Amino acid sequence: MSKDLLLVQMDCKTDIDDLHTTAGLATLVHHVKYAELNYLPIVGTYGIQEGLYVPPNELMQLAFEKNWLDAHKNWKKAVKKVVNEVHKIIAKGGDVWVAEAGQSEFTADWVQLLMEKNPDIEISNRIHVVQHSDWNESATDPDKLAYVQKTTDYHKIADGNAEGNGTPGLKSEGEIDWQSYINDTHLIDIWNTSIRLGNQYNGKDGRYLNESVADGGLDFSDLSEVCYILGEMKIVNAVDFFENFKVK
Repeated sequence: MSKDLLLVQMDCKTDIDDLHTTAGLATLVHHVKYAELNYLPIVGTYGIQEGLYVPPNELMQLAFEKNWLDAHKNWKKAVKKVVNEVHKIIAKGGDVWVAEAGQSEFTADWVQLLMEKNPDIEISNRIHVVQHSDWNESATDPDKLAYVQKTTDYHKIADGNAEGNGTPGLKSEGEIDWQSYINDTHLIDIWNTSIRLGNQYNGKDGRYLNESVADGGLDFSDLSEVCYILGEMKIVNAVDFFENFKVK
């Protein structure tokens, strides 16, 4: 944590799970264990999938203030910003870890630009990409996906939507009493906002219908990659996550 950078890249299209993932990330970085974590969330890092975007800006501003990038609004600007941040980390001897909470187009673009500007960087040793979803891979342009898999240190882990496969299963079936674990008004506001926006956009106007969320559950399955990167793979499910990162 003293020298590395964590990028959390969320597609926000068309599933609303990244809204809950944002709240999960805010909960994790609020914990004393990760108070010094150097991280940067990016939204709008989608691929070739069709359908409408799920606007996360209200939530991102609430959760991270100015510490996030909007690739949906300005892709090229976000790519350049990431390249600048990544170069600074690598120049100081650090590595970059990517939680690919979506598709790999954005990663392909910033890695390519990084290599053009800094051809001496050993990308396969310094850039670590973690993906948990077969569907995310299928919704990535095949050439972009192949580029990222070939160029970076690419890790494919088991799907975070399910339990019992070695990866934290962070998609709940039914309601969770999450508020009993969080004694912090700001975090409660973040979770309530993520749930409100999730309910507002879930399955609407042709967007993907997340049935678990429709039934009152939570889905922050894309945070499973962050758990992998941080060595938190003993977490079993969503309730276990709140047990581990509860705010007293």
